Amino acid sequence: MPLSLLLLSLFGVLFSPSNSLSLSFPLTSHSVSSQEASLSLSSKTKSHGKLPFQYSNALVVSVPIGSPPQQMDMVVDTGSQLSWIQCHGKVRRKSVKPMINWFDPYLSSSFSFLPCNTTLCRPRIPDFTLPTSCDPTRHCHYSYFYADGTLAEGNLVTEKFTFSSSFTTRSLLLGCATASTQNRGMLGMNTGRLSFISQAKISKFSYCVPDRTGSDRTGLFYLGDNPNSAKFKYVNMLTFPKSRRSPNLDKLAYTLPMKGIRIGNNKLNISPAVFKPDPSGAGQTMIDSGSDLTYLVDEAYSKVRAEMVRLVGPMMKKGYEYAAVADMCFDGAVAAVVGRRIGDMWFQFENGVEILVGKGEGLLTEVEKGVKCVGIGRSDRLVTESNIIGNVHQQNMWVEYDLSNKRIGFGVAKCSGLKA
Repeated sequence: MPLSLLLLSLFGVLFSPSNSLSLSFPLTSHSVSSQEASLSLSSKTKSHGKLPFQYSNALVVSVPIGSPPQQMDMVVDTGSQLSWIQCHGKVRRKSVKPMINWFDPYLSSSFSFLPCNTTLCRPRIPDFTLPTSCDPTRHCHYSYFYADGTLAEGNLVTEKFTFSSSFTTRSLLLGCATASTQNRGMLGMNTGRLSFISQAKISKFSYCVPDRTGSDRTGLFYLGDNPNSAKFKYVNMLTFPKSRRSPNLDKLAYTLPMKGIRIGNNKLNISPAVFKPDPSGAGQTMIDSGSDLTYLVDEAYSKVRAEMVRLVGPMMKKGYEYAAVADMCFDGAVAAVVGRRIGDMWFQFENGVEILVGKGEGLLTEVEKGVKCVGIGRSDRLVTESNIIGNVHQQNMWVEYDLSNKRIGFGVAKCSGLKA
């Protein structure tokens, strides 16, 4: 069989577009520590510099993979493409918790390594952040690099996602990581051809992010139709032709037509052009479940900071900067007062759609014991010129990605402890 037909066969699924799919899973908001695990990486990946921070909050679902299925904890990441799981390997843990959720390939009858002679194992395939290669066993080796410095490497494989006897994917391409700086896998959910939703032909998904400060940090994640969608407000996604060549543009991201920011009754004096990609792609505004904080380009960040200084400047921690990206921070003892003085914050989009992204003390996120910051960082510290709406500003709302209609839906909800 030609390789192109082989890959099409691998990526086929039992989900039928004509059938109504609606599967729900608990979605847990996990605090992530960079000290959770220390893994040995190859010399190739060690050569890439690591930024001085890591995302500290992740949205995690448990997904059944393999035949018979093994439950794998995976971070829902709408900002990346490749899905990968933690496979066999050894970890040097600095503490006994949390344990890594390993996948055992030898227990699955549907597991298969991707051989080196497939088209996806060519060194210049654009779907991977680092070139693929051929390992000594003639299996395709990958290394994946994320904006916060997270790395994962291992073999490309094919495996089934076994949701139930009625909903089982055929074999999908994913990574089998034998070395990683994280203790969970990744569920890549962007619009790239190798993302989970693209391979599984799932045209709609949604999640409800629980409040970080509550005792119950479990929300809900849907694949397919969401029964609450009739109440959602929708904004159309911006899409770009494949032929467009812009060095700063991520064409696989979920790009939103953001127009402005309002704090209390004060609409900040920020030009809408700041939130729209220019010819180079700079200014793109994307929504990303895998990013902890929200990041703004300098013009927008400076206007938000100026308003914070006006409202609560005397209470800011002088000379403090969290992880070299955020400096609107306060001692926890004054957080309640700070929250009351700020009021609420809204992100504004086309067609008059506004979403409440935080109010009162809920606008602040704890970054270390006794310190809380407005959950916004400078995007230039990420070496990017984009605006990124992180999961800190997606709490207590439904966020629906409707790929068929090229739109994103938002709906106010109480996400903690939500049941299907």
